[in-house]
Amino acid sequence: MRNKKINKRNFLFVDGTNMYAGQYELFGPAKYLDFSLLIKELQQKLGIKFDKIYFYASYSPNPKNPTKKEKKYLKNEALFYKSVKLNKDVVFFTGYRSKTSGKEKEVDVKLTADIITYAFLNKYDNTYLITGDADFLQALFSIRKFHNKKKIFLVSLENKIMYQGMFYFKTYILVLKNEPIFRRVFKNLILLKIFTENVVRNA
Repeated sequence: MRNKKINKRNFLFVDGTNMYAGQYELFGPAKYLDFSLLIKELQQKLGIKFDKIYFYASYSPNPKNPTKKEKKYLKNEALFYKSVKLNKDVVFFTGYRSKTSGKEKEVDVKLTADIITYAFLNKYDNTYLITGDADFLQALFSIRKFHNKKKIFLVSLENKIMYQGMFYFKTYILVLKNEPIFRRVFKNLILLKIFTENVVRNA
């Protein structure tokens, strides 16, 4: 009897605040990365379809009397997050900022809890994580230790790379402007060239 091909369940988790900071650093206030267009490009290059996309972020606080620079930043941020929410496959978790320190709250904890919980509940076969933050490595190590059949992949913008992660997990770097330079060869590393005209819009 021929074995039926099993469709792998692919989940994408996105450290949204980290991703937004990276795209703003690349393109500034006049342009923004259209998340839905980027996901379309990424799926085509990987040859997969994401069954679920979980996005975690918090909005910047709105000053009472914002400067022109702050207004441009807030507009850019709003456009980027709007492009995220327009994707029907996205589950958007919104954290908050501390009123005293301005630091982001709940976002990283929620992402960590979800990526581990869904592994233990066997919700996905393959998980992709977009981030440049190495703080998530321990969560990924836990998944690999207790569910070693789960495949884990990292995805980073060219300027928000989780360098430590490349030693342990297959890593895709999205090259939008400048190809990063490495002093050593990483067998787990793949560079994906994304043409900006396909994924970047004017703010």
